[in-house]
Amino acid sequence: MAAEPAHTPQKSQDGMASSLFIGTAPDSWGVWFPDDSKQTPWSRFLDEVAEAGYHYIELGPYGYLPTNPAQLKDELAARDLKVSAGTVFTGFHRTDAEEREAVWKQVHEVAELTAAVGGDHIVVIPAMWRDDVTGEAVENEHLTLEQWDNLFAGHNELGKVLQEKYGLKQQFHSHADSHVCIQDQIERFLEGTDPEVVTLCLDTGHAEYGGASSADIIRKYPDRVGYLHLKQIDPKIMEIVRRDNLTWAAANKAGVMVEPPAGLPDLAEVIDELEKLNRSFYCIVEQDMYPVTSFDVPLPIATRTRRYLCGCGSRTRIR
Repeated sequence: MAAEPAHTPQKSQDGMASSLFIGTAPDSWGVWFPDDSKQTPWSRFLDEVAEAGYHYIELGPYGYLPTNPAQLKDELAARDLKVSAGTVFTGFHRTDAEEREAVWKQVHEVAELTAAVGGDHIVVIPAMWRDDVTGEAVENEHLTLEQWDNLFAGHNELGKVLQEKYGLKQQFHSHADSHVCIQDQIERFLEGTDPEVVTLCLDTGHAEYGGASSADIIRKYPDRVGYLHLKQIDPKIMEIVRRDNLTWAAANKAGVMVEPPAGLPDLAEVIDELEKLNRSFYCIVEQDMYPVTSFDVPLPIATRTRRYLCGCGSRTRIR
């Protein structure tokens, strides 16, 4: 089993060991891009995270929050917030040299900032074969054997760099409309990568979207789950997505991601499986809502979701 990062909290403030620390992310405020007029302004996001009762956040897309470490530390401290992870986007199955250079530039920028403000993890999202805004297919839906090997090698290298240079842990995030989406693909990825440098950001909503069982993944690969994104999908909308082969972009606009506990999977079951592992996890709330219909929408949803999740299991904590 891979060692946990040195900064990962092991006890909550009330002394509970192996707690599940509930946090949130810019995504739950409708943020997908570094800068977009349809998105909640970053200062309002931070204010409302604190108001909703959270203490851990992700950085979101690089450039959304201030990228000056000193400024970001001050903004976080003023609201009693801490960073759990940064996020990078990769396409290691591809061999284009210019694209790879851009990916690594992003990796170093995000990792440097994440480490500087006390984060522990980097959530790694693979490239999608359909554009996440337009839904247009940009490449083949299925990887060749060579592309799978490239994917494995790229993430093994990334994990080593993050661990050795920055003291951060790579958490791979399967994603709708990516080449690692369904259960077989997730398992193939885990079997093909080094457990010492690659663990899973288990996104319960995206797993369900791909027909994968989060609870089964935790039971089958307990040592490969290192981080959680907690979200749910609307099963009725998902039926339409599968029937009509809707893109992720179209599914998101249709409201496929819903406020817990209105959808699937059963997050109480997921939390129960996590508690059996007797380890500490960040469990970050994500509800894909880009674009929000109003900046007033996210806060009450975030507050209700935090209350619901903190009522699940016996080890869920906000700090």
